[in-house]
Amino acid sequence: MAFQPLLRHRAAPVAALTMASLVLYPQRTAYAEELTHHTRKPIYDSPLEATPSPAAIHATTLNPEPVTPPVRDNQSQASKVTPEIVAARVLGQPASPTPTQRLAEQIKRARVFLHAQAVKAEDNIDAGLTKALNLEHSFVSTVQSLAPPRESGERLLPGGVYVLVAAMAGSIIARNRNILLRGIVPVATGVGASYAVLPITTRNVGDLIWKYEEKYPVIRDNHIRVRDGVTHFIETGKAHSQMGYYQAVDKVQGVREAVEEWVRKGK
Repeated sequence: MAFQPLLRHRAAPVAALTMASLVLYPQRTAYAEELTHHTRKPIYDSPLEATPSPAAIHATTLNPEPVTPPVRDNQSQASKVTPEIVAARVLGQPASPTPTQRLAEQIKRARVFLHAQAVKAEDNIDAGLTKALNLEHSFVSTVQSLAPPRESGERLLPGGVYVLVAAMAGSIIARNRNILLRGIVPVATGVGASYAVLPITTRNVGDLIWKYEEKYPVIRDNHIRVRDGVTHFIETGKAHSQMGYYQAVDKVQGVREAVEEWVRKGK
């Protein structure tokens, strides 16, 4: 209660100021004046008179020039970004190869070249060994095919000796004859003895020779011609020998009959 006089003395000026403000405050609402002229142009709304006409657009359009394909020169090719360059830039490496990288590339090429040459040499050696093995197998199989079967009873050791002895005998017989006979008689006696002593082996040898002769038509035709001539000569000789035999038998029979008739008359 002691403070009430003090509060009254202080509240009196505040109340006077409040009443004065209410008296002076206008009763009508005041609005801000609206601008009649816009100083800034709108962004989205454009007036109709601002729309350009097609003639204006055509007048302001530049004439199109012919498009020419870009010319690639060495500089553009050299400045082309490759995946290796991108990877080098990402990894923080220089775009151009270093001397160490160039040396590694050369060593790589040399190793690849040496490996290719080594593989090629190995293939050639394998091919040569395969060919040699095939030749050996062919030779062994050919020799085995010439031998007579076991059930035939032919034996090469004494039969071959007999053939050589017959050929030597033919050369001895024809040693004083002309060179043609000295070349033909030993061969003829040897071949004849081989057909007599080793018929199966001789036939196998003849078949092998004929198989190789079939690869050369000229030799084959000459062989056929010679064989036909020899066969014809042998057949003719056989026919003449049989004819002479029959003639001799007829003459002997005639002589015998004449002798028997003469003896009968003498009695």
